[in-house]
Amino acid sequence: MTQPRSSRARYRKFVEDYRHQRLDDETEKTNETPSAPNPAGPAPKAGKAAGFAGLRGKRRDYARDYLRWLKPHRGAIALVFLFALLVAGLEMIEPLFLRFIVDRVLLAEGLEATRRLLLVNLAGAAFLTVIVCSNLVGALKDYRQRLLNVHVMLALRRALYDRFLHLPLAKLWDMKTGGILSRLTGDVDTTTGLLQMAIVSPAISVIRLVIAVGVLFALNWRLALAAMAIIPGAMAMSFVFARRVRPIYRSVRKDVEQIDGRVGETFSGIRVVRAFRRELLELRDFMTGRHTVLRKELFAHRRELVLWTSWGLLVSGVNVAIVWYGGNLNILGHATVGDIMAFQWYSFLLLNPVWNIVNSFSELQRSLAAMERVFEILALPADKPDRAGAVDAPRVVRELRFETVSFEYRAGRPVVRDFEVAVPGGSVVALVGRSGAGKTTVTDLVARFHDPSVGRILLNGSDIREFRLRTYRDLLAIVQQDVFLFDGSVRDNIAYGRRNASDPEVEDAARRANAHEFIDKLPERYGTTIGERGVKLSGGQQQRLAIARAILARPQILILDEATSNLDTESEQLIQASMAELLAGRTTFVIAHRLSTIRRADLILLMEDGRVSERGTHAALMAARGKYHEMVIRQMESHRPDVDESWR
Repeated sequence: MTQPRSSRARYRKFVEDYRHQRLDDETEKTNETPSAPNPAGPAPKAGKAAGFAGLRGKRRDYARDYLRWLKPHRGAIALVFLFALLVAGLEMIEPLFLRFIVDRVLLAEGLEATRRLLLVNLAGAAFLTVIVCSNLVGALKDYRQRLLNVHVMLALRRALYDRFLHLPLAKLWDMKTGGILSRLTGDVDTTTGLLQMAIVSPAISVIRLVIAVGVLFALNWRLALAAMAIIPGAMAMSFVFARRVRPIYRSVRKDVEQIDGRVGETFSGIRVVRAFRRELLELRDFMTGRHTVLRKELFAHRRELVLWTSWGLLVSGVNVAIVWYGGNLNILGHATVGDIMAFQWYSFLLLNPVWNIVNSFSELQRSLAAMERVFEILALPADKPDRAGAVDAPRVVRELRFETVSFEYRAGRPVVRDFEVAVPGGSVVALVGRSGAGKTTVTDLVARFHDPSVGRILLNGSDIREFRLRTYRDLLAIVQQDVFLFDGSVRDNIAYGRRNASDPEVEDAARRANAHEFIDKLPERYGTTIGERGVKLSGGQQQRLAIARAILARPQILILDEATSNLDTESEQLIQASMAELLAGRTTFVIAHRLSTIRRADLILLMEDGRVSERGTHAALMAARGKYHEMVIRQMESHRPDVDESWR
């Protein structure tokens, strides 16, 4: 369905979905595993019930996962509980001092002034000591709580980041940058609040509530019943009310994820944005999204405001009831003035934990919505986990063999078909053909970004899936047409694959990639910061740094995907001269549309529609006068001034 363009229209649709509880339906759909259609026809009611049951089951699983995350911190949690119990116990003593001073000192008959003064001073000093101790222990509890939260947050964020690094590429592409960042930042922060909102605060509040109720009944059971009469109904109403806030915050998090993702795309493609004069439209889309989020947050806040206002009235009403009813009991001789004053204090201590429980439940909705998003990712399987019994990859490549390899991104649509080739170690294989022929997919299979749907790839006679992925990729280096450089120094980017490389080794790699000359002219030479994605460099300079990075990695298997496409003819010729040394002894796969870069390959594979249609050396394929010959002639004619007779 097309997204409404204005924030008002989006908000109205959101409110309509909320009122009809379709927000929960959307959550159900996003958490369901797709299944085959039912030939007998849909069963809406049963399907919806089963969907919600499955969703609740997943939430319980996520909650259990979170508890497992807390298990290593059980000692710290126990210490926080201990401090919280001490604070609760000390707070429960405080009203008793007030009751003692009023009933036993100020209103007591027959006490001399000196005796009253002594008792007041002793009680006041003890009162002050309890208050000081309560605040000191409370401060210590808050610090330990914050420290515990930090440890849990760091551990959770580390695990989530590690899982993102190892998720299948297709899954990462679906989530986009904004979805990844929102989970790593806001969702992890909010999930960490579960420790306070779902465990510490409710548990301590229940304990304080039990103690307060016990003390109230011990002091005066009549006033206790009056104070507690309206609490159960108010709590039930609050729980039901707060539960409906959760889908709102889940929708807000989803919107924020989409907005952040769009912002990332906008600034990654800022040149395109400016070239097509899209600044105002991108700003409008950003503000529309943010305005929609603001409307939803205010929608949730209005519902929470009703709850908070109701509790404010409840607290005031209980205080009035205690004074009013307590005054009647005092006149009838069933309650003292100290009882009434202590009860007012205890009413706060009674309602405060009740409010904490209700407020925790309300805040819990945000944390649970974030927790689902975090643990949904942690529950995903890693991309290509090592098989049981996996071994380290060999350090030397003697042969890389494709056995009837086929691959498809979508079922029934293969992009590589029946691919068979034996590549001796140290040889150069060139893949040529039109765009979409499957060349890059073949190199992705070599790099194990994907595994074959059919067939297998053998390294020295063993399936590459039998090797530990990390050790297998230690053999690889890749230079792509779309160069990616990090926002750091030139040296850091060249040494990305070998962090421990020395400065002379980095400089040597740059010289061999024909990059040292322009690096030497930069303001800080190898220490110059090149900006995000290398924006401070030209396309050719970026390409040469990527080649230097591959050279320094000393790979056994080298993949060059249009590696010289962004270079001018002179730079390309200089790099190709140094490539002879780079390629020596390395098994290399070269993809190039410039046929001049692959004419010296040991084996050239012409690919069409995922299959190899022609194979051989340049000379053999030219002599065969097939499609490869036609491709070369066509390129020669389109670049007539640069014709090199050696092509023939």
